[in-house]
Amino acid sequence: MANPTMIFVNLPVSNLAHATAFYEAIGATKNPQFSDDTASCMVISETIFVMLLTHDKFRQFTPKKIADARTTSEVLVCLSAANRDASTAT
Repeated sequence: MANPTMIFVNLPVSNLAHATAFYEAIGATKNPQFSDDTASCMVISETIFVMLLTHDKFRQFTPKKIADARTTSEVLVCLSAANRDASTAT
């Protein structure tokens, strides 16, 4: 049997602690094995992860300018939930 496809969504964040707390509040767990003071690996499921990266860390992976989220769209991420209550459970 083939290994399942894993999805890693890499996001630049201006405040790593606040972004980590947000993802924890919506039910993700932080994987300390792949987290440090420049990145938080947030586990959404066995196959889906959100990598929250400081801007300096994100710049190590691309020479392109980081989008200003206040004025442009960089990525759309949609997560399903059984209902609105399930999406806000902590």
